[in-house]
Amino acid sequence: MARALMVQGTTSNAGKSWMVTALCRLLHQEGWRVAPFKAQNMSLNACVTPEGGEIAYAQALQAEAAGVVPTVDMNPVLLKPQRDTVAELLLRGRAVCQLAARDYQGEWLERAWQAVQDSFATLAQRYECIVIEGAGSPAEVNLRDRDLANMRLATWAGAQVLLVADIDRGGVFAQLVGTLELLLPEERELVRGLVINKFRGELSLLEPGLHFLEARTAKPVLGVLPYEELPALGAEDSLSLGVGGGEGELEVVVVQLPRISNFNDVEPLSLEPDVSLRFARHPRQLGHPDLVIIPGTKNTLEALFWMRQAGWDRALRQALLAGTFILGICGGYQLLGEELVDPGGWEGDSGTYPGLGFLPVTTVFAPGKVTRRRRGRVVARHWLVPEGVEVEGYELHRGLTRAAGEAQPLFLLEGEREGAWSGRVAGTYLHDLLASDGFRRAWLDALRRERGLPPRSFPPRSYRLFRERSLDRMADLLRGHLRLELIYSWLQKG
Repeated sequence: MARALMVQGTTSNAGKSWMVTALCRLLHQEGWRVAPFKAQNMSLNACVTPEGGEIAYAQALQAEAAGVVPTVDMNPVLLKPQRDTVAELLLRGRAVCQLAARDYQGEWLERAWQAVQDSFATLAQRYECIVIEGAGSPAEVNLRDRDLANMRLATWAGAQVLLVADIDRGGVFAQLVGTLELLLPEERELVRGLVINKFRGELSLLEPGLHFLEARTAKPVLGVLPYEELPALGAEDSLSLGVGGGEGELEVVVVQLPRISNFNDVEPLSLEPDVSLRFARHPRQLGHPDLVIIPGTKNTLEALFWMRQAGWDRALRQALLAGTFILGICGGYQLLGEELVDPGGWEGDSGTYPGLGFLPVTTVFAPGKVTRRRRGRVVARHWLVPEGVEVEGYELHRGLTRAAGEAQPLFLLEGEREGAWSGRVAGTYLHDLLASDGFRRAWLDALRRERGLPPRSFPPRSYRLFRERSLDRMADLLRGHLRLELIYSWLQKG
């Protein structure tokens, strides 16, 4: 049976996902057969596993860090907020229903707990160590009877628990002491050590506080991790969205939609020296970019109404006339079309709605979801990227989109035409498209030519290589700042 090491946090965004990713890479480097696990995740940033299931992006990245193929068992319960009080529930990679938060109890909660147990047992038979990520905080006393992902799981799995806190938020001593005080005595016993994350400053000034923590809690402080941003790893949810980065000649703006999803699609652009990437919530932040990307959203109709109310439709038309290119991905592709048809009320009230009208395509929503990995090549003639350039990624959407009129397909994926383009506007369902180095660079080079810029003077960059280097750097940070001998001893004792 696999050993279980669990990372819990005093708050959301304390660094649980970061720590699990780093531990997976570290243990993988040390020769362990290791797998990540998060019992329940609430996230709109999801991806598709090779078997066609849907899991949170964070667990797919953690699997990459562990050197293993991601599976649905690494994230058996996924909640994707659809509206303010309604979320889509996925069990072991498959959507089963939409339900209100107050209804997520009783039969549904027990079904979810059974999925958690089944998935953990499957991983435990295949791996030597499972690194578990908690959810939110284990001290949410109002949610204790609904707990699937923190102390209930730690107790059932016999996990060694590390408690991590974010010092960048302030109040780190209250976070750690208060969390331990609110745990039940038997839960407190499961916590083996404390970690302080995102520290910037002089460590000697913090040391009196570390002595206080150990004396007050009777738990060892395992280390203090420095604040360091690493490229090519993205963020788990939209609460962590930054403003972008870079100061290149090509300006790219991403529309920050309500319930934005799969925004890591644009992450590869941040590694390109000639790109300046930023997110914009309101049209007045648009400026005069070379490219606007409309990303995915969990609720396309809600995003449509929001864009019209905010004036994005008018701003995009003006930008298009000024020479800006527009790319829609997944929900963004649907929004760019002429019509959105929702006969079953999957996105809100049933009916037919006019889209933004930038592409001659129509989307019809349906109960089933498309979840599949795809590979292929560019087939669009007279478009920016030459025919034959290879692409790969995954589809993750509800609804089918049909092109008409002058719209031409973008890609040929396993013999099937996909996407559409017309003039300066293009749309596709292919997530992770920009991680294809050849496509990304060919597209940016074409935009340079459109702008009259000279050819780039730097070699092409490998997005995957940047990710690998960042993952290795995470493991190095643990080696340099954590008392790993204690963690190794707990794992050996099992």
